[in-house]
Amino acid sequence: MSSKPNSRIEILKNRSKSYTAAHIHAECCNLANDSGPGETITNREIVNWCKWLIAGGHTPEKFAKTVRMYDNATTCGLVWTPNFVAYRCRTCGISPCMSLCTECFKKGNHYGHDFNMFLSQAGGACDCGDASVMKESGFCDRHGPKAAVDKSAAPSNLMCVAEAMMPRIIFRLIQYLRENCTADHAQNETVIQDVDEYLTMLIDFNKMGALMRHVMTSILTNPQKYRNLMDPSVPTREPEYVNYCQNSNKIYQNAVRSLPNPEPPNEYKECASLQEHLQHTTFLEELMFWTVVYQFPQKLVCLLLNMLPDPEYKEALTRAFVLHYSRVSLMLERSSDPDTLSNKVVHVSVQVSVIHATLKMVDQLKLLHVMVIALKYMMTKILLQHTLHNPANNFHYVVDCERQVMKEHCYWPIVSDLNNVLSHKPIAVRFMSDDTLLEMWFNFLSMFQGMNVNQRELNQHVEYESNTYYAAFSAELEASAYPMWALVSHLRGPESADLTRRVLSFCLTALQDWLDAINFTHPNVSDSLQVSFHLPLHRYFAVFMCQAVRQQGATLNDLLPPTDMLHLLIMHPLRVQVYIDAKMAQKNNYLTESCLK
Repeated sequence: MSSKPNSRIEILKNRSKSYTAAHIHAECCNLANDSGPGETITNREIVNWCKWLIAGGHTPEKFAKTVRMYDNATTCGLVWTPNFVAYRCRTCGISPCMSLCTECFKKGNHYGHDFNMFLSQAGGACDCGDASVMKESGFCDRHGPKAAVDKSAAPSNLMCVAEAMMPRIIFRLIQYLRENCTADHAQNETVIQDVDEYLTMLIDFNKMGALMRHVMTSILTNPQKYRNLMDPSVPTREPEYVNYCQNSNKIYQNAVRSLPNPEPPNEYKECASLQEHLQHTTFLEELMFWTVVYQFPQKLVCLLLNMLPDPEYKEALTRAFVLHYSRVSLMLERSSDPDTLSNKVVHVSVQVSVIHATLKMVDQLKLLHVMVIALKYMMTKILLQHTLHNPANNFHYVVDCERQVMKEHCYWPIVSDLNNVLSHKPIAVRFMSDDTLLEMWFNFLSMFQGMNVNQRELNQHVEYESNTYYAAFSAELEASAYPMWALVSHLRGPESADLTRRVLSFCLTALQDWLDAINFTHPNVSDSLQVSFHLPLHRYFAVFMCQAVRQQGATLNDLLPPTDMLHLLIMHPLRVQVYIDAKMAQKNNYLTESCLK
């Protein structure tokens, strides 16, 4: 850079913050010039300078008070972290994930409603005022469409410094995240801790209300502003800045390559959310990328979620999250603390799963496909050969319940998100209408079919069962049964009978493939000492068939497979029942003998 601009900067820095801020305010009113990256943002003095400069000649406190006077936000958007007491009203809720802060709940009219108070485990945000999540009748008197009626317009130059500086402020945050990222998660945590004051400053800016929030979100979602600052190919007048951008871009590209994408079906490889190489077009998309890489640091997540009251930003954040969703499964699998990371992921995903935004993501970015592919990816990496019946003739593979993915429930955030989106009927209908989705889903369920084979012990009492029991039963309940009931809940009349038949057809195909893979061709088998309790394909077939008969007017003759296949299908559930009866008898005998002694 030239010496002249540097000397001007030194002169301004030697004057008072108030004088310098007023000077820059005057410059910004006539369009400010951008400047290159400066000192490290972990410096507290840099944070203070940013606050004073944004204030444009006023004290930061006075400026914040002035900006809040023009706050016309219609939603609450209060973000909380784990162990926060919140409320959920099922009478007012449109989405099952809706939640309210204590103040909004008490100021709303929920008398006689079906509500509960809960201790938030993953964190959340208040939905008061958001008509896409809850009914207007449940809004408190401070939020909703009527809340902004009497708000006057802000002076045109009030935010001019913020509009000029905010791109650089966000730019420096992303550059910092680029420069300091390592493969060591513990070190990355320190990196985030060091920038805590800077993130707090951005959150405080957002708390000024809709006026400042709009400045921030418009910059975060503007592709041109991102390109102007982040693209190293954009010509500038400062060679040092060009070199800086080029080096920064190399770090960024290496980080992108370190976070691969699960292999999608060929027909979906061109989908933006499933492409092998990530391409970011806005500050928000890259900020979401670093949020994933740094494993969802709480302060950074809170910054992103605090801006959700802006409707356009909410849709953009949903899109940015979906673009990186398939990579989340990789982070969950790699994590040394998957339980904590799972809660952090859900803290974000539950806020962006509202029906209108999710429908767009399902149609535009194939969100359902992304979720199922991510789940399949996690399970495919922990498969082992099935040992039921004769292992030499068994070509089926099941999940290994000894692995961390199963024991630590690493799949839970993705399954939770899938259940949330399937609670919306239009999305569930899309799921059951898509051949590729149904085929992938039953392939996924097949990985649980017959898992955790139990061998009967004849010589001594088993004092403690293997801990794989818990992993296996939890996985079948969470990853198989919950989505099943979410789908079935939308099949309540003859008009949806075709969807039920589609599911049953794909289920029967998966069952036949499983029978072939385990070489089970005759109902008479001699291996009476082993059994698996986990038959999710059988459960799906039974539940959907029952729904078709009870709710949709179908008959068993229309739904049951040929008799020879039916004989094969019924054997494994019968084996489970016999095994349980024998197990109970064995335990009773053991207890009787113990008492007699």
